Amino acid sequence: MITLKVNGSTRQVDVPPEMPLLWVLRDELGLTGTKFGCGAALCGACTVHVNGEAVRSCQTFAGDVEGTEITTIEGLGTPAALHAVQAAWNDHQVAQCGYCQSGQIMQAAALLAANPAPSDAEIDEAMNGNLCRCGTYPRIRAAIHTAAQTLARG
Repeated sequence: MITLKVNGSTRQVDVPPEMPLLWVLRDELGLTGTKFGCGAALCGACTVHVNGEAVRSCQTFAGDVEGTEITTIEGLGTPAALHAVQAAWNDHQVAQCGYCQSGQIMQAAALLAANPAPSDAEIDEAMNGNLCRCGTYPRIRAAIHTAAQTLARG
């Protein structure tokens, strides 16, 4: 039995410690906002936060994150109270197909938590491991700048 703290709630799961966190979140806990993309930590679709850091859940073992704070897209904001990054994503109409967006948003939120006023180059570097087949990168960068301004205003 592994005890995980996910989106502020303590949850117990009966899974092997080497089970990828992605599958624990999706299959055991029903948190399907975190997506499977490549399974090799190359695309970023499975990005979640572990203790505030962006990690690829497809290559993170459940046993390795016991006792940490895990946040998924479901825990970042709510429809009634969007996180600044989620609101900026809507304002800039970033999503096209939407498949990569939860990973993109989680990566962007971690970036802004670490660097509240990133330059274009810093955004590009931080977001480099998150792939968008629709090519909305200019809108992603614009949304991150908007979210940074919103967060700076408090």
